[in-house]
Parts: sequence; C-alpha cells; structure tokens
Amino acid sequence: MARRKAGEPIDLTKPHSLTAGLISDLACPAGKQQAFLRDADCKGLRVRVTEAGAKSFVFESKVNGKTLRRTIGEATGNPPPWSIEAARIEANRLRVLVDRKQDPRELDKEAEREKVRRAAEAEAAQAAAAALAVTVGEVWPVYMEHGKPRKKAAWKPRYRSDLLKAASPGGEPLKRGKGVTKPGHLAALMPLTLASIDQDTIRDWYLSESNRAPIQAARAVAMFSGFLSWCATRREYRALVNKEAARASDLNDVLPASRSRTDALEAEQLAAWFAGIDKLRNRHAAAYLVALLLTGARREEMAGLRWADVDFQNRRMTIADKVEATRVIPLAPYLASLLASLPRVVLADGEQNPFVFASAVTQKGANKGRSRSASGRIAEPRAYHADVLTEAGLPHVSIHGLRRSFALMGEAAGVPAGAIAQVMGHRPSAVSEHYKPRPIGVLGEYLAKVETFILERAGIAFDAQAAMQRGLRVVSVA
Repeated sequence: MARRKAGEPIDLTKPHSLTAGLISDLACPAGKQQAFLRDADCKGLRVRVTEAGAKSFVFESKVNGKTLRRTIGEATGNPPPWSIEAARIEANRLRVLVDRKQDPRELDKEAEREKVRRAAEAEAAQAAAAALAVTVGEVWPVYMEHGKPRKKAAWKPRYRSDLLKAASPGGEPLKRGKGVTKPGHLAALMPLTLASIDQDTIRDWYLSESNRAPIQAARAVAMFSGFLSWCATRREYRALVNKEAARASDLNDVLPASRSRTDALEAEQLAAWFAGIDKLRNRHAAAYLVALLLTGARREEMAGLRWADVDFQNRRMTIADKVEATRVIPLAPYLASLLASLPRVVLADGEQNPFVFASAVTQKGANKGRSRSASGRIAEPRAYHADVLTEAGLPHVSIHGLRRSFALMGEAAGVPAGAIAQVMGHRPSAVSEHYKPRPIGVLGEYLAKVETFILERAGIAFDAQAAMQRGLRVVSVA
C-alpha cells in the first residue's frame, strides 16, 4: 500500500495503521458532525473526530446484537492523555469482554453499584461503631428531657429530683455542714456504654452499691429499669439496650425482699400521739403532721399547700395530686381552726411566705438543722415525727404510715371506702366507684366524721372558738 502524502485527504472508508501524524491530520468531512478513522492493527479501535475538531479514541463493536460504542479517552494534547499503544491495550480489553458476551457498560454500572454498596456498608459500620460507643451518661440527659411515666404528661417534681440525684457524680459542697455530696447510686453506670449493660452488669453494680444503702440501691435498680424501657422505645437506642437487664424478677436473688409496709397508728395510740404533737416547739411542723393524719394526704401533697389554696369560707382546700394535677378536699372543722391559728411567716425580703407549713429557716428560734428549706416550705418532717413518737413512747410509724392511719380510722368510723379513697386521691377501686364521685359537701360530712372519730379516740374535746385563739394544743385528754 502506497504511503499517504502529507496533506492528502485520509480515506475513512479503509482502516489505517494509526500514527501520531495521521491522527494530527484527521479532519471531519464537511457537512458531517463526526467521522471515524479505523485502526488496522487493533480490531474495534477508532479515532473519532468531531465537526469542532475534537479527537478521541473509541472502541466500537457489537454485544448481544446491539452496537457498543465506548469512548476510551482524548487522542490529542501535548502530551496526549492517551497514547496509541495505551488505547490499543484498552480496546483489546474491551474486545475480550465483548467476546465473552459481557457488556462493559453493564459491568461499569455493576461496579458503581458495588462501590455505592461498599460505601454504604462502611458508613453503616462507622455509625454502628459510634452507636456502640454511646454511654449511659450521654443518653441520660435526653431521658431527663423527654422521658416520662407511661400515660402521664411528666414526672412528678419529687421523682424527677430523685432521678437527678441518683445519677449525680457527687462532689458538690453540702448545703448544710462541711464536705461534699456523695455520688448517686446510678453514677457508676454513667460511663458505661448502653450496649454493655446486661444482667451481669446490673447484678455486679447493685451488689457494690448495696453495701452503702441496700434499699436505696434497689430503688435505683427500678429507676434504671425505667430508663432501659424508655430507651427500647426510641429508634436510635432500641438496638443498643437489653430492656430486661434490670428487671427485678430476674434479680430476686440479690434484691431485698419486697415487703408491703403496714405501719400505722392504732386508735389506742392516738392520745399519746397527740400529746407528743403538743410538745413540739415548731407549730408549723406539728400542724403539718396533724394535717397528714386528718386528711390522708401524701407527704409532698400537703407540704406544698399554699395559703392561696385554703378556702376557709367554703371549708375546702386544693392540694397537689399524684393521679391528677390537683384535687379539692374538704376542710374539716378542727383542721380549719388549726390552720387558721398558724402564724403567717414573713420572709427576709419582707414578703409573706406563701406556704402554710413554713420551713424552719424562715422562723426565728427554730430548732437548728430541722427542715431547713430554700423553698420556704417544710421539706424533711421525719425528724419532727421521730420526736413525737419518742415523746409518746410509741413504736416507729413512718410519715406515710399517717396516711394509712387515716384510711384505717375512716374505716373504723364507718365511712364508705369510696369516700375515703376520694379524699386520699386514690384511683377508683371498682367501676361502681368510678361513676360515684361525691360532691365536696357530702365528702365534707364524711371527712368531719373521720375527724371526730380521731379526736374522740385521742381524748380531745374540740372547741372551735378556743382553738382559733390558742392554736394547736390538747384541750383535754380523757
């Protein structure tokens, strides 16, 4: 074959041995958008030239009956991105695939899908590793913000405070006395990862904490069980937790036996108890304890009573409630006169203390260290009640035992169980009770009956006028 002369047009109908000079002279025929120069030395390799003069190596063949045209790379430049030899190597590779009836385009798509899949797997593995590193301490603040009891809008303030205290690392200056606070029972769990918490972890942790305070440590187990149950409801934590890890039924061999408390005052002990109450110097604390006995209210419900919540004219008061936000209960005659006789305490800033049962910190001459509270209300009445029991020579009765005492006295006085439950703020115990709420007037009659029963058994002759003048004292003991 005669060599083409320089400047002579290239016959595109025939294959040519590609050279740099040939590619340089290649031009797109007039009137065409593109043209192809076939390589005589490599089957399927072409050089494409466009109307604009751009040149590139192209592989062209048929695969599965369809035309395949695949760009290899640019054929011009200084130096060119692809040499003729490199283009032939790539064209030969593609021809091998075509001979195997494999479409390079599909293979590239599959390779891209695999690349995406591997990237997703790597990202998922990284996310899983990060999730496994999440600690209890990192999730606990989220729990405190978004957690709540089942079917309730929010935790009660007292329980929320207990949760914060249980997770506290300690080290804070004591509010009273010298030294710092101790870590809460849950503090040791805070640095652990959620994924590492299992029954063995809980068991070992509890056995260590129970050396300090077994009952409080057992309560902390219940708190943490609630935390794990909440985590199990959250998409981001669900796979990380074993919500059964702190289940009490599986820790029975180490947890203290659950015993229902039955402590309460007996009718025969009421006279001595009231005599002990009369010896208390702190009138607000004394009135608070009597109010618990005469209403069956819970400790915090009565402690938070404000003067604005007491309606002396209509003989009723509004207190906090564990089931609902608040409840209205009658104000029986003796308790009404007792509250009315309490001195109104003025705070250091000159404002009147809004709480009925003021704390010792606001009262002149109060017993040192007793119920001092920054809130201005009684906070810790157990020491006062211990003094009453000691003075009366009675066995231990807890603050909650006064609530049980009210229920027992109400039953002995012949008051319907539903009325007692309504005053105490219990959920209805039966369907019939649910549909039989007593009006406040009727409830007041029942409560006055319980109050009279208690006063009679205590040997207290109640004179409303004298009580208003002299405040809390035993008028006469039979």
